[in-house]
Amino acid sequence: MKSSTRDRAEGAAREIKGKAKETLGRATGNARQEDEGTAERVSGKTQRKVGDVKKVFGK
Repeated sequence: MKSSTRDRAEGAAREIKGKAKETLGRATGNARQEDEGTAERVSGKTQRKVGDVKKVFGK
């Protein structure tokens, strides 16, 4: 699997996992879990964008 494809897939998975944590934290009133979810979602989005850039440059 190319690194660009791997980055995009792992990033998307992290985004989904982060969104779930964020939503659960918000629903339960757990601010720490909500913050962790937000951080994981943003990190996943960044990783997915890195994969997009790698694809453009053919790496």
